[in-house]
Amino acid sequence: MTTLVLAPDKFKGSLTAPEVVDALTAGIRLRRPDVTVVARPVADGGEGTLDAFLAAGFVAVPAMAAGPWDTRRHTTRIAVRGSTAVVEMAASIGGAPRRDNPLTATTLGVGHLVRHALDMGCTDIILALGGSVSTDGGAGMLQTLGAVLQTHRGRPLPLAYNAIANAASLDLTDLDPRLSRTAFTLAADVTNPLLGASGAAAVFSPQKGATPAQVVLLENRLRRWGELVNAATNTDMTSAPGAGSAGGTGFGAMAVLGARFRRGVDVVRDVVQLDDAVAGATLVVTGEGCLDTQSLHGKAPMGVAECARAQRVPVIAVAGTVRLDRRQARAAGFSATYALTDVEPNRAAAMSRAADLVTMIGDRIAERHLGPQPTLTSLRRVEAS
Repeated sequence: MTTLVLAPDKFKGSLTAPEVVDALTAGIRLRRPDVTVVARPVADGGEGTLDAFLAAGFVAVPAMAAGPWDTRRHTTRIAVRGSTAVVEMAASIGGAPRRDNPLTATTLGVGHLVRHALDMGCTDIILALGGSVSTDGGAGMLQTLGAVLQTHRGRPLPLAYNAIANAASLDLTDLDPRLSRTAFTLAADVTNPLLGASGAAAVFSPQKGATPAQVVLLENRLRRWGELVNAATNTDMTSAPGAGSAGGTGFGAMAVLGARFRRGVDVVRDVVQLDDAVAGATLVVTGEGCLDTQSLHGKAPMGVAECARAQRVPVIAVAGTVRLDRRQARAAGFSATYALTDVEPNRAAAMSRAADLVTMIGDRIAERHLGPQPTLTSLRRVEAS
């Protein structure tokens, strides 16, 4: 029996991971309707992580959360199964950067989603720390959960984007007591520290619209925030791997919530039981919107390739654009790569026609890597032998 495991990430801006699975399945079955397809959409902790968990049996639960630039709440969602909840940062404070406000984005909404999970009785919370536009070190999230930033005179500061800049101390006395009974896991695809040349401000805030001068200001804020948190918790997590994830939210979650950092694709890989699905498979197909050198550092396709390689199952990558040469792709574990832009060179057109192009590539994969459909005669011969 021929079994394919389809484990792609999203194609950002065009298809969710489950939609990629559907399009690949349609193409494969055009040529090989006999093939058994096992769907395991994946993610790396960023946008699309909720979709991967929902495909694995979690249930979407509506929740209200503030956006990144104001305290007004909007409707979004978390994913829940039993006592486990998944909070995706991109669902509350994601979106396109606003170059006029790189200093003002806050994580208040993430705190709202965590509180909603607590209200539902969840005691195991996964924080998917990708796709954020904030660089507040998780201060807004912790304020929502009861942390109080104070002035030099001991007066509490409001829930606002500039709280770190004006804070002299951090009081955790009124932190929600349920947090101490809750296990937190950080799912992210970066291991950067909080501060310095490879920290949250220096590396990621320019991607969120910060100018060089604003990067310096954000670095100074995060340094001050680190000092306040260290003093309040008697710890120092500023250099911990993942502390710089999501604008430093990883630091706040590890230092105050006791969160444990894990590579996002590994968290998803466990939940969707990818290893079990790959065992005995004929072929694995993964992918994402752009397969490049950044993909080699903790992105979802690499996690899938590692899983397949460990079980000696060939793995193919499908992407909107492939920027790895053949040597790099082979070294990463991919026996072949397919790009939508090889079929439709115009990137905008490729994105708008993504589903059809993925279906075409699915058909090619079936033709080139699975061979023709067995005939009834050949099947009888196999059974007879």
